[in-house]
Amino acid sequence: MHYALAPRTLFFSHYFYTGLRIATGVVGLTFLTYAVADLPTAMAVAMGALCTSLMDLPSPLRHKFNEMLAGVLTCSVVALLVSLSSPVPWLLRTVIVLVSFLASMMTVYGRKAMPLQFVALFVMMLSSDAAATPVQALHHGALFFAGGAGYMAYAMIVVWRLRRRLKQQVLAEALYELAAYTGIKAGCYDMANPLPAQMEKLVRQQSTLAERQQASRDLVLRGKPREDEAVLVRVHYAMFDLYELVLSTHTDYALLRQHFAAGPVLPLLGALIGKAARDIESVAYAMTRNRPSRAAIDYRDELAALDAALRALPPADSAEVNAQAVLRATSNKIRDMIAMIAGLHAASATTGGTLPTAGSDLTPFLTQQRYNLGTLVANLRWTSPTFRFSLRVAMAISVGLLSSEWLPYQSHGYWTALTIAVILKPTFSMTRQRRADRLIGTLIGCVLTAVILRFVHSPAALIGFLFVATAAGPTFLSIKYRYTAIAASVQALLLIGLTVPHFAGAIEQRLLDTLLGTLIASFFSYVLPNWEHQHLPELVDAVTDANRGYIDAAADLLLGRAVDDARYRIQRKRFMDALANLSAALGRMLDEPQSQQRAPAELNRFTVQNYLLMSHMAALRLLLQRYADNLPRAEVEATLEHAFARLRSTLGAAAQAEPAAHDGTVRIAAWPGWAPLQRRLRLLQQDAAQVALCHGPIDAALGRNAGQLAVPRRRHP
Repeated sequence: MHYALAPRTLFFSHYFYTGLRIATGVVGLTFLTYAVADLPTAMAVAMGALCTSLMDLPSPLRHKFNEMLAGVLTCSVVALLVSLSSPVPWLLRTVIVLVSFLASMMTVYGRKAMPLQFVALFVMMLSSDAAATPVQALHHGALFFAGGAGYMAYAMIVVWRLRRRLKQQVLAEALYELAAYTGIKAGCYDMANPLPAQMEKLVRQQSTLAERQQASRDLVLRGKPREDEAVLVRVHYAMFDLYELVLSTHTDYALLRQHFAAGPVLPLLGALIGKAARDIESVAYAMTRNRPSRAAIDYRDELAALDAALRALPPADSAEVNAQAVLRATSNKIRDMIAMIAGLHAASATTGGTLPTAGSDLTPFLTQQRYNLGTLVANLRWTSPTFRFSLRVAMAISVGLLSSEWLPYQSHGYWTALTIAVILKPTFSMTRQRRADRLIGTLIGCVLTAVILRFVHSPAALIGFLFVATAAGPTFLSIKYRYTAIAASVQALLLIGLTVPHFAGAIEQRLLDTLLGTLIASFFSYVLPNWEHQHLPELVDAVTDANRGYIDAAADLLLGRAVDDARYRIQRKRFMDALANLSAALGRMLDEPQSQQRAPAELNRFTVQNYLLMSHMAALRLLLQRYADNLPRAEVEATLEHAFARLRSTLGAAAQAEPAAHDGTVRIAAWPGWAPLQRRLRLLQQDAAQVALCHGPIDAALGRNAGQLAVPRRRHP
């Protein structure tokens, strides 16, 4: 379960703060306007504030200003155009088609632009509900702009004043995801968990963790930190050090399960890592509460039991020696991880001193906001997925608005179109999930509103419920859309109940309009489709290319040819991002119809093996650091040189070798154009699987000398 869905952590998360900020701003501006003007004026201002609030997401201040300004200007222009064309039906339909298409084309700029696309569609549908004269349209547009600009000013002031708090919450979210990642690691030692399934979970969680860590980088490391933000920088860097150590704890789980399944060792290792996950979570919880964390997890019993179990191991024969070496190395890594978690606690309470960012160029690690017209123009072609998605949205919304005119009651046409805009997303998997959430959420919201209106008649109480619904909508938007759908239905129906008290049938019409919009969106999800398998070759190539860069940077670092680890960290981030993109695409493909799935097992093995490459490389780096003073240098460097030469050779050959005729499955062979990807996939699977073998001799060299290398164990306080 997502951490922000638990009552203990929800009210300290940035999701709740965002929802509360939006509700306060929208409702406050509405009442302020109503106090000095009439209800229609207040509703027009509220519409502008509400649309702009949809762009109020956690971002660096400069990015946030640009995003919200783009929302205000875009939505004001859309509202004006739609209002001016509303008296002429054919012109209104033309404008709706054009706005739907152009708004959807903005998704070419990535996830950050998706809220802007929805906002433009949202204001278009709200503005198309009633015809207006040119003077009325201009008046409405001016009020809309005033509401949007007023909310933007309010939001920027609030976020600026609470910017440290927002950084805390986003950093804490990254720590929560690291704790979840560590918890999955603990499950690898549980014999009840199939190892392949556990590795798949690790890869999926690693993608989520990478996304949250990037959000933390963008907020915590951008610009010069203030004195009271120094602790956040320290915790951020301590988190990344800990992450690399957790990553390096990957071991030969199959070998450990084979030799130690019946003993107490595996449960003890799993218990220690499980406690470590809860310990990391306690740091995140303290940070959301604006407090320094204190170590409260006691590892002593498990560590003592593990020491006793290791001493009780029988003398290793030739078959057992490697397994026992792996076991002892894993034990040492877990001890180091526990010690580093203690350092994470200490970082949350440390003040003063030199920050680790001094003199560092962080530009390669931060998200750059770039929106240029050339990117949009370049995608105005039939083969572009964004272009096809834009056509799909424009056609679906047009059909939705036309269909609403044929209903036997006075429909809110924008409800049908809004449902289409909410459900129809660039990928089939997102559309499928939104469809179920929208239907179920609307049904629950309508029933809940019916109960409220049946038993609550006080306007003040109804306004209270409206405020809660307005806050709940953005709170759960990105973590549980079903709750947002419930809140949106309650909000819309309560607003009608407050402004048009005698309007009958609103709840039934809301349900029917939502059902109609869902049916239309479901049909159009198969029109000009964009299936994930169409992009797999380029994603695999991107992982391969990033893999080569990562191998080169790692070789320079581990062989002592690099001055520092800056290039290694940049290439590691690039590799992780490429792997996360492929993993996310694979997950989305598994939600598509089975007829559109291509080689999921092979792709999953490919992503897992690349993940193992990264884990082994992190383990090697830390092992070399651990034994730096007494390292058998010549033996290790010779092994490293051989391993990296082998990797470069096989990775380079992957793009050129011809596929063997007997390797392809029927499903792969039936996919036209699969051969180039099949060729790369087969060799890269083999090469990624050999990474562990390449690093095995290094582990063995270190393991053979581990007894002679006098490295003092860290004691957990």
